[in-house]
Amino acid sequence: MTTRDKTLLGAPWQPHRATATLREQIANERELRATIGVPVADRATALAARMVSLGTGHVRSHVDVDPDVRLDALHALLGAREAFRDRLGIQLVAFPQSGVVGSPGVADLLDAALAEGADLIGGLDPAGFDGDVDGQLDVVFRLAERHGAGIDIHLHDGGETGTAQLRAIAERTAALGLGGTVTVSHAYALGQVDGPELDRTAAALAAAGVAIMTNGPRATMPPVLRLRDHGVRVFAGSDNIRDSWWPYGTADMLERATIIGLQGGLMTDEELHTAASLIIDEAAAALGLTGYELAPGDRADLVVIAADGVPEAVAAHPERLLVLHGGQVFGPEPRTTYPRFALPSP
Repeated sequence: MTTRDKTLLGAPWQPHRATATLREQIANERELRATIGVPVADRATALAARMVSLGTGHVRSHVDVDPDVRLDALHALLGAREAFRDRLGIQLVAFPQSGVVGSPGVADLLDAALAEGADLIGGLDPAGFDGDVDGQLDVVFRLAERHGAGIDIHLHDGGETGTAQLRAIAERTAALGLGGTVTVSHAYALGQVDGPELDRTAAALAAAGVAIMTNGPRATMPPVLRLRDHGVRVFAGSDNIRDSWWPYGTADMLERATIIGLQGGLMTDEELHTAASLIIDEAAAALGLTGYELAPGDRADLVVIAADGVPEAVAAHPERLLVLHGGQVFGPEPRTTYPRFALPSP
């Protein structure tokens, strides 16, 4: 899970610009993408190649669809998807970065994006950004039903404002029988409430079949173990990878499992297995993949790690020895370039 049309990989280093609000950050991103000088396709290709070399075989990517970029970024990523189809399965989410009901013409653009190859439709903070929960969800769920598409909504709204929206999403998912096809990314609110509010929201998500994606954010990470106890599918994603939103991100999903384990206090071997499942089994299920286990007849999508077992693989960040996708060897790729800047030894 990531946003490959936003990445700055493949372009010169860009200093991070701090902003105070979500709208300011979106405006900053819009300005940067107009001046970066490296085409979306080139940057997406650089990121996809890195993902493959690190062992990622399938990815869900949010691509901006708004009145400014329209479907240009989608078309670029559709080309990248085709170029990498033998080594990286790519799902594309038509993502309304500028809002849905508050941005004229976006609903029609989302409709067109789904018709032209996007696999899922996204949403963004129905209350906090659009200021119209029912209005945004009406559009998102209507288009998903029309196109037979999945849904992946970014929800940053916190506290009980956020959990109320999670229950609204769960209610619509259940009413339309869309369980297993709806994801909420981030869901920070789940890490900000406790007690009955958390439990009743988790119960609603589990009953409706709504999955939660987390990248392990500081202080607001959803409580993975408690959500799993309720039966909620939780999986992991990278979110942004070196872009205008933040300078971090390596596209290394094993590293992401380590971060989530640290942030969530996952320490026992059993809990480290859970951290690994977020990037493997649970992620595969959330993306609707089949034939994904290590069993005869399944796809040979696997990574061989220099570790004695899963707990060590998550905790120790060991070397990758072999990367297979569909039975073909695609990594690890040998280093062909060297650092242009050296740090002094400690």
